[in-house]
Amino acid sequence: MGHWFYRNIVEPGKLPLLIALASFVLTFLITRTVTRLIRLGKGPFRNVSSGGLHIHHVVPGVVLIIIGGFGSVASSQHTGAGTVVFAVVFGMGAGLVLDEFALILHLDDVYWTEAGRQSVEVVVLTASLLLLILGGFSPLGVDNLTEDERDDRRVFLLTLAVNFAFVLIALFKGKLRMAIIGTLVPFVAIIAALRLARPASPWAKRVYRRRPRSRAKAVLRAFHHDKRWSGPRRKFEDLIGGAPDRLPAGRAPAPALEPGSGSSPGSSPGSSRGSDTGPDPDPDPDPDPGSGTDLGSGAGPGSAPGSVSDTGSEPGSGAR
Repeated sequence: MGHWFYRNIVEPGKLPLLIALASFVLTFLITRTVTRLIRLGKGPFRNVSSGGLHIHHVVPGVVLIIIGGFGSVASSQHTGAGTVVFAVVFGMGAGLVLDEFALILHLDDVYWTEAGRQSVEVVVLTASLLLLILGGFSPLGVDNLTEDERDDRRVFLLTLAVNFAFVLIALFKGKLRMAIIGTLVPFVAIIAALRLARPASPWAKRVYRRRPRSRAKAVLRAFHHDKRWSGPRRKFEDLIGGAPDRLPAGRAPAPALEPGSGSSPGSSPGSSRGSDTGPDPDPDPDPDPGSGTDLGSGAGPGSAPGSVSDTGSEPGSGAR
């Protein structure tokens, strides 16, 4: 184990990245624990205010990121205790900032709302990407090339271009998570590019406009996919970040920008989180919804219905 750690982490110079990742994850978990205790009114922790102004923890997070980032650049040529310290500081700052990613995105205090789940999603995705980099994955499949292929500039550029094209297609098909992971694992981007697009994605709006059968299949597939995975994903996010507050009766939830959903702050509240979880209203849907590839064409109108998210938690104080 020690030999593997030295050969794969220390020797390639990945130790500062590992320390920053550990600091990032630990800071996020501690921050979420403290904010949940504040929300429940337990423990000695309270909100930080100055002159009646609530100081969100994204503020010290930005300060720590600046210190850690510039410190890492300044000490990049000398690996030592300073590099480790700045890696810890940067990881702490990143954990504090991304824990309030949704607040920055919406420019509103949505920490304990449905839209606040985006912070947990971004933290999990960031940690996953860092783990892949630590595991030896390089962007756009460069790690799969031999030394001779890397020396051949034409092969190198062609590999980058092909893999980047698959990533772009996955993005246009509304599969942001798979596209981001696909930058490090090209096979994931290829799968996302070949399968049907999300019904609300730019690809579906443009390509499926004249292919109603493919559109109907995309709606049905999105419905079954969301029905299968939305529950476990919500439970996982609730376990990490806490369940959002239940909205008062008659109040629409804040719109959350689901990757690739095409929703915006001005969109209808009936399309919460951008997932198409309703059944296809097409009176004559395609009889074979099991097709997973983007090959269908034919007749029969289909449209993507909206869905309403169930916040499913008791109201809390909302303070942190």
